[in-house]
Amino acid sequence: MTQHRDVRTAGLETAAEYCVVIVTTATEAEALSLADQLVAEHLAACVQVLPVQSIYRWQGAVHRAPEWQLLIKTRIALFEQVRDRLLALHSYEVPEIIAMPIIAGSSAYLNWIKEQTQKPPGG
Repeated sequence: MTQHRDVRTAGLETAAEYCVVIVTTATEAEALSLADQLVAEHLAACVQVLPVQSIYRWQGAVHRAPEWQLLIKTRIALFEQVRDRLLALHSYEVPEIIAMPIIAGSSAYLNWIKEQTQKPPGG
């Protein structure tokens, strides 16, 4: 009897130890600065920076504003360090900092996230 791999899940693994942290900033420059810091400090493997349009309630009024969204790929074990670093560097009084678990992903990509978020020896 031959076993067939389900092509929809071939090369995928569950990823309970990984997450995407979502953050928004007012400017592209701030977004890029935060991304650079997180990657340089091995707190993130990759950060994508995207322009977005946000509609939100703040101090009793509804606002609409262009913002820059960061999609930060990291390990859940690093979330508190990522959060603390973002809070220290971010210009907003109450920045959006939320983590969404990666429930499945390419084994190679997840391994890459793990490798890139390890501090180098002596580092």
